[in-house]
Amino acid sequence: MLIRYGTDGHGRPIKKAVVYTQTEHLISNKNIDPDALQIINRLRDAGFTAYIVGGAVRDLIVGNKPKDFDIVTDATPSKIKRIFRNSRIIGRRFRLVHVVFGTKIFEVSTFRSNAEGSVGNDFGTIEEDVQRRDFTMNALYYDPLQEQVIDYVGGMRDIKKHILRPVISIDRIFVEDPVRMLRAIKYSATTHAKMPLALRHKIRNSASLLSQVSPSRLTEELLKIINNVYAYEIVQEALDTDLFIYLQPSATGLIYESRDYEKKYMESIRQLGLLNQTEPDARLGKKLLFLIRDFVGTLTDWKKETADKYSYTELYGKTWAECRNFVLPMNPVRKELEFAVKSALAEYGVKVHQTAPKQPKPAKQPQQPKQGQQKTGKPQGKKKTLKQKNK
Repeated sequence: MLIRYGTDGHGRPIKKAVVYTQTEHLISNKNIDPDALQIINRLRDAGFTAYIVGGAVRDLIVGNKPKDFDIVTDATPSKIKRIFRNSRIIGRRFRLVHVVFGTKIFEVSTFRSNAEGSVGNDFGTIEEDVQRRDFTMNALYYDPLQEQVIDYVGGMRDIKKHILRPVISIDRIFVEDPVRMLRAIKYSATTHAKMPLALRHKIRNSASLLSQVSPSRLTEELLKIINNVYAYEIVQEALDTDLFIYLQPSATGLIYESRDYEKKYMESIRQLGLLNQTEPDARLGKKLLFLIRDFVGTLTDWKKETADKYSYTELYGKTWAECRNFVLPMNPVRKELEFAVKSALAEYGVKVHQTAPKQPKPAKQPQQPKQGQQKTGKPQGKKKTLKQKNK
């Protein structure tokens, strides 16, 4: 273990961060996307500092496979853009860069200042940037060239002790961004980290702040839960902390009304988590089924509906409208919700035709010239002799 020092206002050396070596953090660069390593190498070659930061470092330490590799640097977006032709600058207030490798997108951001709290838009230093991170376990910086983890806030210690501790003041963290409450329960469930009572109490008392969050952001967070192998544990935490009512108000209402519905719903969410383990790339509609199947069962007496031979098309239309309202404020892709509704109806004996997902058209192969034809497609006749030409 090494120590990174800085200086105070009087020029005296002070401890800034703890630096963990490879034998202590046990991260292997083999588990890091080669394109992420390439981005860091090119930034370093251009004279800038660069680190992998956030959830990827946390996952590498605990032995999970990171889904994304976010990178932070002291290079400004315009300078990053000049280094990488395969990049684009995004964001209106605080700009950052997406570097694209095929279907992969790597987010490269510039160190941010905390002069205006954790939501300001000015560039800063790494010492300021770390104070904007939400929780200590997400505030670690990994240098893959030196194979060192830089820890300014005790994040490594908290990961080892399975404690979820905020970096930002508990009085400001959720006021500045209410979505951090959802991230807190997700991190607690996925890393088996215990939330201190004060933090859990603060989340319960601040839950209503989620009503200010846009449906698009709530949809984004709920989709992350739906695609998580710990979906069951996260939903349990969300119910316990009074957050789930802002993610799925209709489902929460039914859970509060009926113990039987709660058991069925939570069993469906448990099965969703298992699906994410066995089929992580399953289409979204297959996963949405687990959110609506029990609700569809409450809509009517399906045995009677099928026995009376009502129009299946009409039953589908009414059920789709009910399910669309049921999942609000989430706004999933329409064709995926349609797939989920049709699948749920099939479980209750209502067979509705499923539209197969469109397959990409095969690329057209260049047409080979037929025998006796030139590449232009014009027929090749017999060559005329000189005598024939003169005739």
